[in-house]
Amino acid sequence: MVDDAFASKENPKKAKDKKKKNKKKKGGSSKKKMTAEQTLAFKAVTEWVYLDQQSSPPSVSSASACVVDDFGVQKTMGRGGEKVIFDLHSHSKCSDGFLFPSKLVERAHGNGVKVLALTDHDTMAGIPEAMEAAQRFGIKIIPGVEISCIYSPSRNTEAEEPVHILAYYSSCGPANSEDLEKLLANIRDGRYLRAKDMILKLNKLNLPLKWEHVARIAGKGVAPGRVHVAQAMVEAGHVENLKQAFAKYLYDGGPAYSRGSEPLAEEAVQLICQTGGLAVLAHPWALKNPVAVIRRLKDAGLHGLEVYRSDGKLAVYSDLADVYDLLKLGGSDFHGRVRNSESELGSVNLPVLALHEFLKVARPIWCSAIRNILEKYAEEPSDANLERITRYGRTKILKGISPSSYGTSLIDRCLSLWLTNEERQNSEFDAIKLKLSQISINQGELQSS
Repeated sequence: MVDDAFASKENPKKAKDKKKKNKKKKGGSSKKKMTAEQTLAFKAVTEWVYLDQQSSPPSVSSASACVVDDFGVQKTMGRGGEKVIFDLHSHSKCSDGFLFPSKLVERAHGNGVKVLALTDHDTMAGIPEAMEAAQRFGIKIIPGVEISCIYSPSRNTEAEEPVHILAYYSSCGPANSEDLEKLLANIRDGRYLRAKDMILKLNKLNLPLKWEHVARIAGKGVAPGRVHVAQAMVEAGHVENLKQAFAKYLYDGGPAYSRGSEPLAEEAVQLICQTGGLAVLAHPWALKNPVAVIRRLKDAGLHGLEVYRSDGKLAVYSDLADVYDLLKLGGSDFHGRVRNSESELGSVNLPVLALHEFLKVARPIWCSAIRNILEKYAEEPSDANLERITRYGRTKILKGISPSSYGTSLIDRCLSLWLTNEERQNSEFDAIKLKLSQISINQGELQSS
């Protein structure tokens, strides 16, 4: 330090240059052109991102003109390239977020997000609104859900801990959706009982709170979570902010904490796999014993692990992902609370190679789920099976229009929105088209919105 000060007095320019050099080296912010592997990954990812949009994806030449930092994260180059931001973890007012799904999408768009996974706690109720809004803003929605679970290493309930599993589905949502919805509905029912139990415990702690207050904050039809109880505590003057409510009373095992009716984590992972989704362990850094949890869930079919946050890649969890051959993902876990108290939408930089690996694993699974949904309709062209196709997708049945036989047009419209050209070249889809060509949609004409 003495030498640096002396150098500054003797030769200010030399000292300044040295300081710049050291700062650059310390920050690790050197940039380099995308490698051939990254360029090909960028091309594959953007092809899928822009699949159902009018605008064309960035060209390969644009991709090769981009630069990446030392972690392989693509950087914006102005006219020379375009950054493709995925945010794979977000919440809306349909669970414990503070924004309606449409406003969440609008905010994501404003932050440059191209692909957003809406992963509300134990519900997919916000997906249709999010997908409708996404059409207006030209971004892609991955239907998702964050499932509240319990990890139980033994019969000793004291060793149990909460675990959250993220499930990612194709644009048409999960196959066998009734099975998933049954599980989610049971968890939501448990949330009502849990919230009432937390209120009872708070009242015993001389912190009076009413159920009606919590229910009003949660909103009509929303299963209350801890954040809704915490907000009621703030409004009642029992604590200064949400952070204090959790730190003093509502933390896992806290004096006002209560369990709901969460399933075992491995059961949730298995169900996600059975319904055509990808299962990813959320925020493993919050777990007491992450290695044991990851090992158990990997055996159940876990696909990935959250590794990336807004503050960068967490090396220890990246290493665990390597050990157990898991995808490395991440997201903002945005709720829309007070500014600066959480990561902003689009703030997590996912390397293009990680996104490519995610889609390489996800797309065959999603193709299979889409095929399952279409086959069910081809075998039994009922209203219920037709609704499964159009529930989340950008297609809808317009009632009141004269009946028209669409058959192959139905599947062509859907597949062109959901799958790449290569994925559509499948003999099984051709067989389904043949069956569907004989089907008349009685509800009306199918149109793309």
